Amino acid sequence: LLVLGVPPAFALGTNKFAASCASFTSSLTFIKYRVYDGDLLKYLVFGTLLGAILGVKTVLLLDSSQLRIIIIILMMFVAIYTLFVKNIGNENKFEGVNKKTIAIGFIVSIVLGFYDGFFGPGTGSFYIFLFLTLLNYDFKISAGNGKILNFVSNITSLIMFALHGKILYSIAIPMALAMILGARLGTKLAIKNGARLIRPILISVTLLYAVKMIFDITNH
Repeated sequence: LLVLGVPPAFALGTNKFAASCASFTSSLTFIKYRVYDGDLLKYLVFGTLLGAILGVKTVLLLDSSQLRIIIIILMMFVAIYTLFVKNIGNENKFEGVNKKTIAIGFIVSIVLGFYDGFFGPGTGSFYIFLFLTLLNYDFKISAGNGKILNFVSNITSLIMFALHGKILYSIAIPMALAMILGARLGTKLAIKNGARLIRPILISVTLLYAVKMIFDITNH
């Protein structure tokens, strides 16, 4: 959208409309098949809400493009780490809900909620990666947890952008319909295939995001 000349705030708001519809579709599917950990997520929703609200308020005041170099480095790290650490996410080794895991999860939810509201690209990949590495979930549960929290941050950000009139519905609605179809198919395939599918997708998506952002910077 930025390439088409859409102002940054409108581009983010319009994208959030479509992303909210897609993440809602994915979340319902993960919940239907019980591929998530509700015992932990109930403690993390508020952190995600708070982070997303602060993120949107910040992006309405500042230029989020300043973050691109940092995000590119983080995305490259996620892709390389996931590629070379072969045993990550093959088994669910989550130690259970306790003060430690709630604290870790809450920090993750605030940080990624803020990031999703402020910038957005790659949020789902970061959620999966942090649930894998910090909380030791397997790929499927990490994806389910991440997608549900991603929906919370998306819908929170969407409401904030809508209140400020930053959504182009003529673009957002067609985008949403296409993303809903993709989300429904992708989620079912992820649940069925687990790490065998999610790992290469996580690596590919983060690398593609990084390459795209490098291209955007060099051609700005």
